[in-house]
Amino acid sequence: MQATQDQTDGLEPGTGRGTGTGRGTGSDGGTGPGPVDEDTRRRRWRLLLGEAGTPDAAGVPLSDAQRAMDEALAALYDDGGRGAGAGGGERSAGLGGSAPRVARWLGDIRTYFPSTVVEVMQRDAVDRLGLRRLLLEPELLAAVQPDVGLVSTLLQLHRTMPETTRSTARHVVAQVVAEIERRIATSTRSAVTGALRGDRTHRPRPRDIDWDATIRANLAHWLPEHRTVVPHRLVGRSRAQSMVARDVVLAVDQSGSMGESVVYSAVFGAVLASMRSLRTSLVVFDTSVVDLTDQLTDPVDVLFSTQLGGGTDINRAVAYCQSLVARPADTMFVLVSDLYEGGVRDELLRRVAQMVASGVQVLVLLALSDSGAPAYDRENAAALAALGVPAFACTPDVFPDLLAVALARGDVAGWVERYEEGRALTR
Repeated sequence: MQATQDQTDGLEPGTGRGTGTGRGTGSDGGTGPGPVDEDTRRRRWRLLLGEAGTPDAAGVPLSDAQRAMDEALAALYDDGGRGAGAGGGERSAGLGGSAPRVARWLGDIRTYFPSTVVEVMQRDAVDRLGLRRLLLEPELLAAVQPDVGLVSTLLQLHRTMPETTRSTARHVVAQVVAEIERRIATSTRSAVTGALRGDRTHRPRPRDIDWDATIRANLAHWLPEHRTVVPHRLVGRSRAQSMVARDVVLAVDQSGSMGESVVYSAVFGAVLASMRSLRTSLVVFDTSVVDLTDQLTDPVDVLFSTQLGGGTDINRAVAYCQSLVARPADTMFVLVSDLYEGGVRDELLRRVAQMVASGVQVLVLLALSDSGAPAYDRENAAALAALGVPAFACTPDVFPDLLAVALARGDVAGWVERYEEGRALTR
């Protein structure tokens, strides 16, 4: 069907009408698989640029499905989006202020566009048209395609939601959390288990003794007359599944720019807390600090206990996390923040230096999201690097690999260097 080919080949997510600056010009709409004829190319450009941006629009015939696609795009992008949210513009495709009409529009875009394009258009609708108010309507939430960006928006709004919307919002958030868990849980547990299985201990249980390693470590105590080695020091491997091998403290910046990172951190925290080999704490902060460790059994509860937005006092959060460290040499502290500090910067750096000197393994993630590196305070990042603390953005899919290296006490700085080199090559 021609409409199906046009919607997948001629409109790329994040280009053309989806740039957030009107319909735009985008890339060549005729770059789909295989050659296309001139009529197809003209229809693609017509859909991409809109009627006002196409001089010979009347001479470009559209099918019924293509006209419906054009109206859905016009509602969002024509006249700077005024017809879709602010009630302006002359075109009748505007969404107006009615939540049912917005819900129908959301259903239309899911019908005519692939999911990757739908996510872009939903984000543009919230940003360009001021639809945050309408997200408080349960019938609208029921029509939205759930994604991490939507969850971030709902978390910013949930304290102002009417009671009729809360259950719908919670259902939307639970859908996204379940999908993230399916995506990262298995790889995270495997990475942690593999990293901790190799932890050596000099006080192993009898069944955990590594006899080859023990004999090699005690060859100086060979007794020829008895033809035996007297083991002054036992060597074995800890059982990661039956003992707490490491403490993990996650401190997550909940300022407005960190929305996606808060969502992913909550899910990772819940997965780590489910493992008996780790003692996991989760702390969220802005200018105040909230310990959500007791809610880690349900990441949805964690997310609805956050409050995105507001200022940032990283120093205060690090001070609290210092108080949680009981075994410095066996503790990993992960700070998820863009490092824009509203507190006392020198005190923050002093505290981090103290943690490093005591043996705590400190990592700073500028973002834990699919969106890539955000804006961040480069001066603070450089100061932390001088203390031997790497600061970098990380995607959720590679975070388990980072955990494995860190928990195995490997070369984290080397891992970061290789990771960033690989990202640079794929750009």
